[in-house]
Amino acid sequence: MFNNTMKDFLEKAWENAGFDAPTQVQEQAVPLIIEGKDVIVESPTGSGKTLAYLLPILQEIDINQKQVQVVILASSHELVMQIYHEVQNWTKDSDISGIALIGGANIKRQIEKLKKKPQLIVGTPGRVLELIKQKKLKVHQVKTIILDEADQLLVPEHKANLFTIIKSTPSERQMLLFSATLPEALALEAQSFMVAPETIRVNREDAGTPDVTYSYLLCEAREKIDVLRKIVRNENIQALVFFRDIGNLSVMAEKLNYKGMRIGELHGDLNKQEREKAIREFGKNELELLLATDVAARGLDIKDLSHVIQMDVPADSKQYIHRSGRTGRLGASGEGNVLSIITTAEERMLKSISRELDIELVEKVLQKGMLVNKR
Repeated sequence: MFNNTMKDFLEKAWENAGFDAPTQVQEQAVPLIIEGKDVIVESPTGSGKTLAYLLPILQEIDINQKQVQVVILASSHELVMQIYHEVQNWTKDSDISGIALIGGANIKRQIEKLKKKPQLIVGTPGRVLELIKQKKLKVHQVKTIILDEADQLLVPEHKANLFTIIKSTPSERQMLLFSATLPEALALEAQSFMVAPETIRVNREDAGTPDVTYSYLLCEAREKIDVLRKIVRNENIQALVFFRDIGNLSVMAEKLNYKGMRIGELHGDLNKQEREKAIREFGKNELELLLATDVAARGLDIKDLSHVIQMDVPADSKQYIHRSGRTGRLGASGEGNVLSIITTAEERMLKSISRELDIELVEKVLQKGMLVNKR
């Protein structure tokens, strides 16, 4: 498909994006998807997964059929909107129409947009199912369903809705599962609604993602806020900062605000407008720090983000990958940096994760306010 067999609008978008060659995951997945096979793909964050399914499905959409042919499901509002913006970028010179369907947004407006008969929808399972039940979204002609970040959809919170949506579509439809991490048990469960799926697993070395440096700095729990402030101010960096829960994030936000830092917050207690505002201001470099919980930052794609800082050790290696994957993304300029500011009690957990992921951790210290390697 990459050798001048792309439709004109895709070829034009490919050239405009400045890509030279497909990534490993795109090279492996695209031909199988074009063939109509069910596919399970595990590939690192930032390796080009979204395009690995978007290119072939946009190539195959029949613009003469005015009904929903493709359903892309994602677990968070942010990820849905990110995918939808990619759809818009890649279809702007075509007659393909798509819409985003997320909870919290005006449902009447979404119903009006559905009357225009889009060929592709991107949505969260709750809102998509709600519209199917209201008979406003007809899925009887759907040819392909994509689960983006499938591991986040195959959880109790979404599973019932997900299965109901899948059962509402034709039995001969194509199923595509994409995720940065997909445990064997979930992959097996997914096969219950797939037909002889092909499995693609791309590791970090083969993914073609930019270089990322993984480091950590030890300090007392009470010192974490001052260490963070010194690093950001002295190194003159902008960073996405992760917390495991909203409580710790809120306490830190209050203290950083008091100390005059320009910060934004991203967590589940905020409404859609507040989250979008924080992401927008951070993207425009109006904020020094964007404080985020793991769930709220799923699928977040901030162009040229150089630093991810972790204020605790994540629950497991899977979470570490997702946090780290916000930097060093495909097409980013420069190296990505993932720094964990942790206590000595947390060090053992972090080293255990690094062994599991086979990544090299560099210990850093603060010297005159600047980060340097520990000798």
